[in-house]
Amino acid sequence: QVHVVESGGGLVQPGGSLRLSCGASGSIIRVDAMGWYRQAPEKERELVARITSGGSTTYADSVKGRFAISRDNAKNTAYLQMDSLKAEDTAVYYCKVDTLIWGQIGSRSYSAWGQGTQVTVSS
Repeated sequence: QVHVVESGGGLVQPGGSLRLSCGASGSIIRVDAMGWYRQAPEKERELVARITSGGSTTYADSVKGRFAISRDNAKNTAYLQMDSLKAEDTAVYYCKVDTLIWGQIGSRSYSAWGQGTQVTVSS
């Protein structure tokens, strides 16, 4: 019912930049919060950044001052600008979208994840 697609990952040298995009589509009444998470090998998935429909943002301490999350509500799309990348930022980055969709009896909340995009920071 909700399809989430990420793009923009790749290989970048330390100190470089990447911009990730996340688009949501489907039978969506409303998109609420959108968030970026990451999972490195043998580690738990962790929140990187999150933005509400009103534009309030939350960041992991490890990325504050380097990453910036934004969104285009008209396009149901979120972006993650990543600057000053470090080797420890290497991970698969996932987008999570919190939505309101039509259920069998009225509307209901529904969260959807994308398939992930690999970010590798290495010289």
